[in-house]
Amino acid sequence: MSKRILITSALPYANGPLHFGHIAGAYLPADCYARFQRLKKNDVLYICGSDEYGIAITLSADMAKRTPKEHVDIFHKVNRDFFNTLQISFDHYSRTTWPGHIAPVQQFFTELLANGYIEERITDQLYSEADNRFLADRYVVGTCPRCGFDSARGDECPSCGASFDATELKNPRSKITGKPLQHKATKHWFLLLDKFKDRLNTWLEDKNWKPNVINFIKGYIDNLHARAITRDSTWGVPIPLPGTEGKCLYVWFDAPIGYISATMEWAQKQNAPDKWKDYWLKQDTKLVNFVGKDNIPFHASIFPAMIMGQNQPYKLVDELPANEFYNLEGKQFSKSDGWYIDLEDFFKKFTSDQIRYAIASNAPETSDSEFLWKDFQLRCNSDLLGKYGNLVNRVLVFIKNNCESRVPEITNLDPIDQEFLNNIKGLITQAEESFESFKVRRASQIFMELAQLGNIYFDSKKPWQDAKQPETRQRMMTTLGCCVECLKALALISFPIIPTSARRVWKMIGYESELDNVDWKEVKAAQVPAGQKILSPTILFNRIENETIQHEIEQLKKLSDSKKTKKEEAPLKALIDYEDFEKLDLRTGIILQAEPVPKSKKLLQLKVDLGFEQRNIVAGIGESYKPDQLIGRKVIVVANLKPATLMGVKSEGMVLAGKQDNTLQLVSIEGINPGGVIS
Repeated sequence: MSKRILITSALPYANGPLHFGHIAGAYLPADCYARFQRLKKNDVLYICGSDEYGIAITLSADMAKRTPKEHVDIFHKVNRDFFNTLQISFDHYSRTTWPGHIAPVQQFFTELLANGYIEERITDQLYSEADNRFLADRYVVGTCPRCGFDSARGDECPSCGASFDATELKNPRSKITGKPLQHKATKHWFLLLDKFKDRLNTWLEDKNWKPNVINFIKGYIDNLHARAITRDSTWGVPIPLPGTEGKCLYVWFDAPIGYISATMEWAQKQNAPDKWKDYWLKQDTKLVNFVGKDNIPFHASIFPAMIMGQNQPYKLVDELPANEFYNLEGKQFSKSDGWYIDLEDFFKKFTSDQIRYAIASNAPETSDSEFLWKDFQLRCNSDLLGKYGNLVNRVLVFIKNNCESRVPEITNLDPIDQEFLNNIKGLITQAEESFESFKVRRASQIFMELAQLGNIYFDSKKPWQDAKQPETRQRMMTTLGCCVECLKALALISFPIIPTSARRVWKMIGYESELDNVDWKEVKAAQVPAGQKILSPTILFNRIENETIQHEIEQLKKLSDSKKTKKEEAPLKALIDYEDFEKLDLRTGIILQAEPVPKSKKLLQLKVDLGFEQRNIVAGIGESYKPDQLIGRKVIVVANLKPATLMGVKSEGMVLAGKQDNTLQLVSIEGINPGGVIS
């Protein structure tokens, strides 16, 4: 029986071009799943679109001397074209600036407000007299309230890693004009997320999601609190209340509702304006949200809470296959640091199937992974060319030369033939199970196992010898017929990952139908008709030479070096007396526990044993260390630092660390027990 499946990928922010790191998390896995489910003849709707509101866009547009609309128009097209090049098969790609997005967003706000889940509050915000407007944190720099670094951003300090509200900055100033800012009261509306803790935890009880998703979100829900959902800006969805001119709904509130509005737009384009309700208002729909690691909080707690708090029976997410981070040659993709791959140049040299396979076969499904140029070359040459392409070419060339380009009939199976055909069916089943459970990496391994199985079978049967004698020619025909069955299966199970190559194989073995439209179950069961005319085989993949890869590596380093500027060493601070130094109480501690602080990329909450007591310490080292790397490490702690609250977590000290570029390294000392005095 056909299932109704609604698939979404996280809406990319239209503030810059996407890179392969984004593709590995939310887009390629979703596309593979959508293509597979279509082959299963399910009712699939794959929705995405550009996220186009928010302060970050107004800031970038200001700096580029463009209007926000001009700015998002550019990157909406850039990213949409990139998705097309990579063959991401959206059924509809929308944008949150389309007029129909406003109504469902305002519906959420109005009903959440009426139901007591939104509260109006007066808060102090930073105001620019020069600009005659309030400035959000992305527009603000100032002195870090924690370490004194004088160029801290409005939400965190790049020097010590502390996270804070922009109003906590000392000497705040405008990032654009450099003018000083002042505190001024303003009215905003807050979503009372803490009221949803029990309902969210109950809802999560039956979710069989990946452990990394469940463990993360349960801790996040425990720390839910009221969050502002409005901003002093005109670039966004208007607040549906009188007297709110100059304010709009914040981007994190409106963006996930973009899935719903995008489906509404799709329905309008189908000339069936109510068709969207089949996917969002019927509870037998299966809703799958594909996101990257950083989007887990919004899709597993905040947006579900928003749905729970309004009145419409919108579908809650059923599956959330969130992936980890995908890096480039050991570091995060970064346009500003020159550490990225120029996509336009890439697709002049390589194909979409090559990058799709390289990402899928090393997908960051349970832990971070990375794109390495040498690894890319190996996967393309050894797997795609050496196994997949080699099998297709040798089988079809042999049939062309020895069987008049007709699929041979399979007769008089030997045990080795039957075993081969059974193994083919078994691998199709394994691939089906892998796609169904979002294991794209395993699915890519399976179709490469199938290609290798075909090569081994072909070699072991030695059809070139059987072709020499009339009495063994029928055995040759059976061998080649079985090999065509392997090619048929190879086209089927590789199609969700490398669609262009799979389509070509499908056509080369003689099918006139389009592979996109076949029925997975029927293809698995049916045998390729004997006598079917094959096409002349063509090369599927070209070899990637060492010189090409070496050039790419050198270009990456050259681009990165060109972005680097000579960094000035931090100036020495004013001289102090020995008595000032003596005021510091430095102690040896050992880390007993470590876990991320919710909503922060950098902060980790540590439990540190100082010998005489245990302390809770918040440290901005989350981008340099994973929590499990810290357990048992000895560190040096400033033990007499006044307690401070960071991101809602009380910190009772500070661990010492050194910094170079963007990497932090903890200062440790061995041979001294916890509580030992450092002097």
